[in-house]
Amino acid sequence: MIKIVVDCFGGDRSPQANVEGSVNALSKFQDLHLILTGDEKTIEECLSDKKYDKSRLEIVHAPEVVGVDEKPTDVIRLKKESSMIKGIKLLRTEDDIAGMVSVGSTGALVSAAMLRVGRLKGVIRPAFCPILPTMNGGIVGVCDSGANVDVSPLHLVQNAIMASLYLENVYDVKNPRVALLNIGTEEEKGDDLRKKAFQMLKETEGINFVGNMESRDLLTGKYDVVVCDGFSGNVLIKSTEGACLEMLKKLKKDIASRLINKIGALFMYKMFMQEKAFMDYQNYGGSVLLGTSKVVIKGHGSSKAIAIEKCIEQAYKMELSEMSEKIEKALEKYEDIIIE
Repeated sequence: MIKIVVDCFGGDRSPQANVEGSVNALSKFQDLHLILTGDEKTIEECLSDKKYDKSRLEIVHAPEVVGVDEKPTDVIRLKKESSMIKGIKLLRTEDDIAGMVSVGSTGALVSAAMLRVGRLKGVIRPAFCPILPTMNGGIVGVCDSGANVDVSPLHLVQNAIMASLYLENVYDVKNPRVALLNIGTEEEKGDDLRKKAFQMLKETEGINFVGNMESRDLLTGKYDVVVCDGFSGNVLIKSTEGACLEMLKKLKKDIASRLINKIGALFMYKMFMQEKAFMDYQNYGGSVLLGTSKVVIKGHGSSKAIAIEKCIEQAYKMELSEMSEKIEKALEKYEDIIIE
């Protein structure tokens, strides 16, 4: 049985979406056991009209909620009865709990995971790795997307190692093609950080490094993993998501503007729905925090039930594929170059 904690508060649609997504995940995986943290009465009300295996779901009462504007250090010290910190405590103290899913404050979750759960042996800094769809029907992972703003070339090399293992073992991407986010594809482009990282990535055995990548090529399908610092990675992810959402809005507006467009849209309705689902980040789960001693998944703050379900599925597959053990084993090979 794989046990996963679900923080049921902190998101825009919490706790309803968190609870519904959890119930859906339970029906999907028969060897899954979920622990929901949050206000017990509220969670029970959300569960009252749902059918699920009660032997595989439990509630841990946590009356406090972490706000997005609260300082991470204050959350860890002062909000010990919050759904997030209660979940982190369970993750740290209970050996049989494999991972945790939260859509709450990113800063608080990263800080709590680092301080209370800890890093895998050999990991310099854990890094977020969200998954996006590509135009050829594949996926691409971006590592890092916000956990570490200031990095060294060593961090970027380790991001490449961890993300490659993640794509290969969880998503069955063979020999993932790794690119370095830069302002041009030429080897000499970029600042000192990018230039040094380029050389290290090129020289590190076991990484299928294919060179620099410009941000416009993220969704082309030419790359499986993109490594970057947390600042530029976060900007890249949000800019891409925003552009896709705005294009969908414009398309909808243009269709409604003329009768002939509406008639044409009726014949293309199925295709439009497929494209909408393809571009909707809700269908791709959350960001895995690669490098922590146990699985931690950060979902989008506006996650719906489907996104929560996908986040739980990510955590489930991470544990099933023994990702933590594989990352530690892989990093032993690179000890001379990645340990500061």
